Amino acid sequence: MLKKPIIEVKDLKVSYSERTILENVNFEIYSGEIFVIVGGSGCGKSTLLRQLIGIEQPYSGSIIIDGEDLTNANPKKRTEIMKKYGVLFQSSGLIASMSIAENIALVLESIKDLTDETIYDIIKIKLNSVGLDGFQDFLPAEISGGMKKRAALARAMTLDPKILCFDEPSSGLDPTTAAALDNLIKEINRSFKTTMIVVTHDLASILNISDRIIMLDKSIRGIIASGTPDELKNNNSNQIVHNFFNRIG
Repeated sequence: MLKKPIIEVKDLKVSYSERTILENVNFEIYSGEIFVIVGGSGCGKSTLLRQLIGIEQPYSGSIIIDGEDLTNANPKKRTEIMKKYGVLFQSSGLIASMSIAENIALVLESIKDLTDETIYDIIKIKLNSVGLDGFQDFLPAEISGGMKKRAALARAMTLDPKILCFDEPSSGLDPTTAAALDNLIKEINRSFKTTMIVVTHDLASILNISDRIIMLDKSIRGIIASGTPDELKNNNSNQIVHNFFNRIG
C-alpha cells in the first residue's frame, strides 16, 4: 500500500524582487516522519520553511497540506490550514514579561468556552510532556536556554498540531543540551506520531533524528540531494553532498 503524503510541494519557485532563491522544488513529506531540511548558508532553508507554514507566498508552484491547497487558499481557509502547524522558532519567541504558563495560555485564547481549570490542566500536561512540570510561574529569563526551547516546544504543541516545525532547534545550545533536545524531539515523534519538519545545519542532530533529508544548494537554487541519513553520508556521486555529511572542508 502506497503511503499518502501529508505535505506535497510541487514546482515551487520563491523570488524576492528579481532574485530567485528557490526554483523547481518538488518533494513530499509523509505522516509521522521526521523530515530534515539542510544545506549551506544562504541556500534557502528558512525561506522554504516560511513557505511551508504559510507566512510567505511563493512566486509560483503549490503546497498541499493534508489534502488542502495552502498556496491558493483564501485568507480564511489559509488560516484554518495553518492551524495544522505548531512552530518552534530559532529564538524560542517567548514573551519575556509573561510567565511560561501565560505564554502557553495565549495560544488557548482562540478557543472559546475553556474554563480556567481546563486551561491550567492543558498547560500542566504540555509542560510535563517536555520535562518542565513545576515551571509554570517562571519567567523566560529565569530558566536556561535549553529550558526556554522546551517551553517554546510545549507552547507549539498546545493545540495538538498534526505537524511540528523547528527552525534551528539546537542553535545557541551546548552539545549536551542540544542532544537532550534531539532525544525529546524523537520521543514526542514516537509517542504522538507527529509529523516533524526540522531546519538545521547541526550535523550531529541531522544524523541523530532524521528519517529523511533534503539538501538544498544555492548554486542550483533547489534540492541537490535527498534520502536517508546513511544514503547521504555514503553519497560519493556528489562532492558537495559528500563533504557536508562527512565534515570535510
